[in-house]
Amino acid sequence: MLLGSPPAFAQATPPPRPLPFPTAGTTPSAPATATPQGPGDAALGAPIYPAAVFLETIDAGKGGQQYHLYGTDAPFADIVNYYKTTLKNGGRVIFQAPAMHQFDLGRFQEQTMAYPPSVVVKDYMWNGATGYLHVDGTTSRRFPTIIQIVPATGK
Repeated sequence: MLLGSPPAFAQATPPPRPLPFPTAGTTPSAPATATPQGPGDAALGAPIYPAAVFLETIDAGKGGQQYHLYGTDAPFADIVNYYKTTLKNGGRVIFQAPAMHQFDLGRFQEQTMAYPPSVVVKDYMWNGATGYLHVDGTTSRRFPTIIQIVPATGK
């Protein structure tokens, strides 16, 4: 036998055939996801809208602060109402057009933060727009509404 060549029995054993359906005593594995998982609710200090898709984490540029972007197909008004209900906070309108609504999560500390800890919801369907374009490698997708979460912890 040459060094680096596989043993003869390895070539004779075919790979196992996948089963079309789980059988008794087996549990199906979770499907693999192509997009990376974002931080969870506990790390963010705020709930993530259940149907939101994690897009990316961005360095805010000051004190290690980051913000996290999530996209959703839900209308802007639905997302604002979700956060009004779950945060038990009415938030405030930042802009009327394009619509942006902010919910504070903590105090802004100018010395260590670039952005106030908050959830900001933005309407990307305003004035005939086709949505926020997110490109990941060779795939792209448009989202009508974007959720930006800036945790109070700075991470």
